[in-house]
Amino acid sequence: MLVRLATTVPVLWGISVVVFSLVRFIPGDPSHAILLSMVDPGADLSSLEQDLARLRADLGLDRPYLTQYADWLGNVLAGNLGTSLRSGDPVTDELWRRLPATLELAGAALVVMVVVAVPTGIVGAARHGAAADRLARMLALVGVSVPGFLLGLLLMYGFSVHLGWLPTSGHGTPAHLVLPAVTLGLGLAAGTSRLLRAGLLDALSQPYMVTAEAKGLPWRQMLLRHALRNALLPVLTNTGLIVGGLFGGAVIVETVFSWPGIGRYIVDAITGRDYPVIQAFVLAMSLMYGLVNLVVDIGYRFADPRVRVEGAEA
Repeated sequence: MLVRLATTVPVLWGISVVVFSLVRFIPGDPSHAILLSMVDPGADLSSLEQDLARLRADLGLDRPYLTQYADWLGNVLAGNLGTSLRSGDPVTDELWRRLPATLELAGAALVVMVVVAVPTGIVGAARHGAAADRLARMLALVGVSVPGFLLGLLLMYGFSVHLGWLPTSGHGTPAHLVLPAVTLGLGLAAGTSRLLRAGLLDALSQPYMVTAEAKGLPWRQMLLRHALRNALLPVLTNTGLIVGGLFGGAVIVETVFSWPGIGRYIVDAITGRDYPVIQAFVLAMSLMYGLVNLVVDIGYRFADPRVRVEGAEA
């Protein structure tokens, strides 16, 4: 685990270099975009050259690249993620202010994923080859194939525009949470259901299941107590991707449903070329992803004794 933790540090440093470089080498000048947002659309830009130079100096964009990166990295290590170029507020405060809404959406989507994925995965394995299995596989394939924004728009049209049961956007009531959570959760449930079904089918074919059946154990007990426990191990290793899918999918879902979370905020930052916000978001997601995978590795050692034995022998 110490080796894994040690390798995470250079990975995060490499990500910081890549992110810092990409947002500065893409075409365009953020100071120019900010200045345009401050003046009238028909204003003469040639008369604003001094203002543009002053703004670039205030933002530190006139300094050499390595100097900018060193100053930025030092601030990040000190816990200062910078200041938003558009709002002028600290990026850390902006992210913390929007984090509860994103966590609310991610938590609700996770519930939807579990409620949908676990039963369909179990039914697909228990009724392997039957009509229920074929239906579950078809729905999972559709769920994996349909983009999140399209699924959100379809649900919005059906349940909001056509039926009028749920609001199309907003935040603050459980009704506002239903469509975004279902949109985000169904996409993750499709892949998780397929993974769980495959794990169950593999577990059911193992010799210990044949022994359990020969001993006369009830089928339900064999499936839910013995096979399901081992089938959940691949799902556990996939936790990092699930967490990444929750927060990555939230970027799309929050934009579609105007949900006031971090995902929508980062989209606005990208369109507005707000470099500090983009860098802070990518670094935060990278750190979270690395920590989740580290926790999963530790948890896997406790969940699967074979990993502990192999690690001890190595």
